[in-house]
Amino acid sequence: MLQSIRERSQGWIAKLIIGFIILLMALTGFEAIIRASSHQGAVALVNGEEIRQTDLQQAVEMQRRSLAQRLGADFDPALLDEQRLREAALKGLIERELLLQDAKQNKFAFSDAALDQLILQTPEFQVDGKFDAQRFDQVITQMGYSRLQFRNMLKQEMLISQLRAGVAGTGFVTDAELNAFAALERQTRDFATHTVKSGTVKVTVSDEELQGYYDEHRTEYLSPEQVVINYVELKKDEFLAKAQVKPEDVQALYQSETSNLSEQREAAHILIEVNSKVSDEQAKAKIEEIKARLEKGEDFAALAKEFSQDPGSASKGGDLGYAGRGVYDPAFEEALYSLNKGQVSEPVKTSFGWHLIKLLGVQAADVPSLESMRPRLEAELKAREADRLFVEATRNLESSAFEASDLTQPAQEFGLKVQTSKAFGREGGEGLTANRQVIQAAFSPEVLEDGANSTAIQVDPETVVILRVKEHLKPTQQTLEQVKDTIRDALIEQKTAEATRQKGEALLADLRAGKTAAVKEWNVVEAATRNQEGVSPLVLQQVFRMTKPEANDKPSYAGINLPDGSYTVIRLTGVSVPKEAFTDEERAMYRRFLASRSGQEDFAAYRRALQANAEIKNL
Repeated sequence: MLQSIRERSQGWIAKLIIGFIILLMALTGFEAIIRASSHQGAVALVNGEEIRQTDLQQAVEMQRRSLAQRLGADFDPALLDEQRLREAALKGLIERELLLQDAKQNKFAFSDAALDQLILQTPEFQVDGKFDAQRFDQVITQMGYSRLQFRNMLKQEMLISQLRAGVAGTGFVTDAELNAFAALERQTRDFATHTVKSGTVKVTVSDEELQGYYDEHRTEYLSPEQVVINYVELKKDEFLAKAQVKPEDVQALYQSETSNLSEQREAAHILIEVNSKVSDEQAKAKIEEIKARLEKGEDFAALAKEFSQDPGSASKGGDLGYAGRGVYDPAFEEALYSLNKGQVSEPVKTSFGWHLIKLLGVQAADVPSLESMRPRLEAELKAREADRLFVEATRNLESSAFEASDLTQPAQEFGLKVQTSKAFGREGGEGLTANRQVIQAAFSPEVLEDGANSTAIQVDPETVVILRVKEHLKPTQQTLEQVKDTIRDALIEQKTAEATRQKGEALLADLRAGKTAAVKEWNVVEAATRNQEGVSPLVLQQVFRMTKPEANDKPSYAGINLPDGSYTVIRLTGVSVPKEAFTDEERAMYRRFLASRSGQEDFAAYRRALQANAEIKNL
């Protein structure tokens, strides 16, 4: 084989390969070739560390799930900009990698023992207040993690949290800053408002103005582009009656579900850590000394409180609560499951250090009978089979539609009815045509311009449709007669708002000139705070932006346009700061707020500095 390769390397094949390599190097550069060969599967390099494509895909999916949870029924996957979602996810991964690298460089650490305690004490992983291994697996599986992946991710997050706390926690506030902020925060203002309502100014629109506006904005008055579609609809529930369940499948599912049920054991332990200050021999000697004291009759819980170096359980006498198999270190688990209730193990070595383990209690697995579970198991298997039939039918229908020139043949083949929609535009219509995926498919070049049938579109978990355009209604110029009422309304709104603004500004000018009689009615507000109820937030913001009046008889004036088209004139007559000293509770609250804000600003600057000094390459 080697000889054959050597001989062929002298011929035209070798020359062709070498020529290709030279061309590739000329086009992309030697560095690009090395990078492509050494960083396959990576999407970015952060100081030489890879961010993998799989990590990015998982981050994108987690963002998508987060949006779906927050929006609920309003979530429409078709509205997501995948490129922006990907860019945001990659930016977050790069920032996370920078923080993680810096945390490691600065020797931040989070022990596996502390990680175990964090997992055991997390409410989301508990049932009736106790850790449940099945619940733990269920939650992390939904998040897209295996146990090892989740532990690794959680440990990294804790390191980043320590770094964040280390930087943001250094924020501080001087007494001068605190007093200045408190004075501003507790400040009150006396003011009055007078509103010129938009409806009080009458305007008219002439035919010449209508024509002029129409001529200037002709392109805005085109009839909307619309389509009429034909479509066939496949429903999952049609396959439920066809689904058959075999007895042996019910038995297999029952065995699968009940095999995961295992007894839960309540453990307590005493841990002596092995670290830079305590050697393995010293830790073992200490745990053996404690073991000797136990054998003389001393209480396990009392010794755990005194000596255990597990901060999560020591204060509780070493109690770790109930857990099943697969939670603890293998050596710890093996020792625990060899004990009888009340028995204490011999010293056990794990990656955390040396342990003494006591079995406090055992909860036997409660395995339900097959008959009690049969209705649910059969329903689940029937639903699975219906899903399979539905997916298979969808694939076959899509294949048939791809080969057909219209929807008649696929409809007849699968016993479906060709339905026709009402005309709708790119903003959508009603019912099916309000679905964003349907709209995108109907206006796609393949369907709209090439006249093809669409691919299968899953409009909801139970329904798939395939569509084709029956009629394309292109935009046409609308006449002035068709749109003049719309134009008249727009012009009236514009002119009314402008006339109201001019009237309000004229009043404001008179007041500033000393003509106080220009406004006879004022709505007076006294001692208003920054969160004053009953006042428009826009007006309140303007009030607190105004300069303090020169004297009691010389108020300050300002004006503001409001979204409803009205104009509000503001008269500021007084600015006050409470003379009484703020309480210790208020002082502490202000200090916490300012320190937190300062810390957040410091951490944001720290992140920017890390990014500025990093070598980041997108691949």
